[in-house]
Amino acid sequence: MKEDSIIEEIRQIREAHAAKFNYDLWAIYKDIKESEKKSKRTYVSYPPKLIQTNETIKN
Repeated sequence: MKEDSIIEEIRQIREAHAAKFNYDLWAIYKDIKESEKKSKRTYVSYPPKLIQTNETIKN
């Protein structure tokens, strides 16, 4: 497969960001949320969609 320079750059940035927080997912999450608060963008959250399973179809 051909190497994509954009994907490689994104992976390097993601790796550096994770290393900055010692790969602690909770710390990474808090940093991202803090960045969202500081930005002037509007972020939205949608409620989870319920997935119909075979069991719910039968009932």
